[in-house]
Amino acid sequence: MTPRGVFERIAGWMAALPRRPGGLRGKGWDWERTAEKALVDAGYRILDRNFRAAAGELDLVGEENGVVCFVEVKGRSGTGFGPPEESVTAEKRRRMFRAAETWLKRRRREGARCRFDVVSILEASDGRKVEILRDAFHGPVAGRRRRW
Repeated sequence: MTPRGVFERIAGWMAALPRRPGGLRGKGWDWERTAEKALVDAGYRILDRNFRAAAGELDLVGEENGVVCFVEVKGRSGTGFGPPEESVTAEKRRRMFRAAETWLKRRRREGARCRFDVVSILEASDGRKVEILRDAFHGPVAGRRRRW
């Protein structure tokens, strides 16, 4: 094979790899990759990434000891607005629960044991602090009351 052919083949493989977006979306992408690595190192098996449903999105879906884990990844560059895990609001939990129901139906795993985890990532001057919060919350969350 000619050097040009080798280059073209490598360029084709490189084009198939996911690319890191720029800006804040890129930072979120980095945090999700960091969380995925931490989960795998902790013994999780990753089943799905960025699952989207009409109800919402699941950052990661994993399995640990036969339990399906729906994981939300939250990161912060500092503690000025509190720790990252505090930003998982009731509305976010409600959307995650509905998206998890959709995921279970599509994968035909309705009877599976499951839980909701949060991976908290805090950027610091000495590196990233990654914490896995197992069974961080329970669903379903009560609906929001509207005031007229």
